[in-house]
Amino acid sequence: MIPDVEAAFLGALGDHPGVLILAGTGSIVLGRNRRGRWARAGGLGPLLGDEGSAFWIGREWLRRSVGSSEGLGRARKLARSPHAVARIAALAPGVLRKARAGHRGAREIVAAAQRHLATLARRVVRGLRLREPVPVFWAGSLMANPAFRAGVWRTLRRQGVRTRVMVPARSPVSAAHAWARQLAGGNPP
Repeated sequence: MIPDVEAAFLGALGDHPGVLILAGTGSIVLGRNRRGRWARAGGLGPLLGDEGSAFWIGREWLRRSVGSSEGLGRARKLARSPHAVARIAALAPGVLRKARAGHRGAREIVAAAQRHLATLARRVVRGLRLREPVPVFWAGSLMANPAFRAGVWRTLRRQGVRTRVMVPARSPVSAAHAWARQLAGGNPP
């Protein structure tokens, strides 16, 4: 079985160097250089990381709302519910909408999430000593949001990383399928 981030990387870059920023419920940045060396940042799950992810955004939104008894009750209910991580991550689209509508707290949370993802990507780029402009691809439901994604790219540039943003060549599922065929002796990916 191939991890989803590796399938997404294969779909985006094949065997070329570059960086993939994956942000959906969780978050991880995966990169590979010309020599085939891999590096990653993030991907530690909701208890230890997932900075900048939909879960992280939803959790930060809940943290800001616990000042009222209604907010505290909602946060407790979500935290104790089955599939709590997914339910908290499901708050992210609403936070993104509020940010676009000008809600100050939501804008601060979204900007922080974008900084976290850009910082993870910068760490991978610097660790692998990738030649700039770095090919950068994206995957995941949060990165599928054009406004959110554009903010990540702007923040990455502000952090001193020149990028060449690319659209993934294939979906993670298609790449995993091709990889499985290759392992089975069929057509190469």
